[in-house]
Amino acid sequence: MYGKQTERAIAAMSRLAEVWDGGRTRLSALDIASQRNLPAPMVAKLLTALSQAGLVTGAPGPGGGYSLARSPDRIALQDVFVLFEREDTSTNCPFGGGVCGVGDPCPLHEPLVTLQSQTRRLLRETSFDIFRKAVQEQGLKPAPPDAVPLVPERQSYRAPQRGPK
Repeated sequence: MYGKQTERAIAAMSRLAEVWDGGRTRLSALDIASQRNLPAPMVAKLLTALSQAGLVTGAPGPGGGYSLARSPDRIALQDVFVLFEREDTSTNCPFGGGVCGVGDPCPLHEPLVTLQSQTRRLLRETSFDIFRKAVQEQGLKPAPPDAVPLVPERQSYRAPQRGPK
């Protein structure tokens, strides 16, 4: 659904949403990185981009750190997605290499259009408040960074990574 950089940016934003208290609580890039098991330099870079986009605010020095720039119910996943992903505007059809939407639809046309529409709606309509509610209202605790999955693999929303053959 999206790349590693977007995934990590959403992870950082979700952590800030979990602690949201009007912006009083601030977390450092190192705090977020260790709590989400992410590389600290990458988190710092992402937070800079998120700050430049007006999604987070940062304060230097002791007691400083980052917080969401506004209430998590006013920040959608789409707001982060558009910073790190290019919109796929390709009109190539997987059926014969033609142009999608010209002539009879290919066997994948409707499922792909539906998937694309559902993905856009999810990103647009899902706010970071789901993370605040999960932690603050429902008592959900994020897994610790060193947690071991109970099952060997989970279904992923990202394309599988291909290793050497």
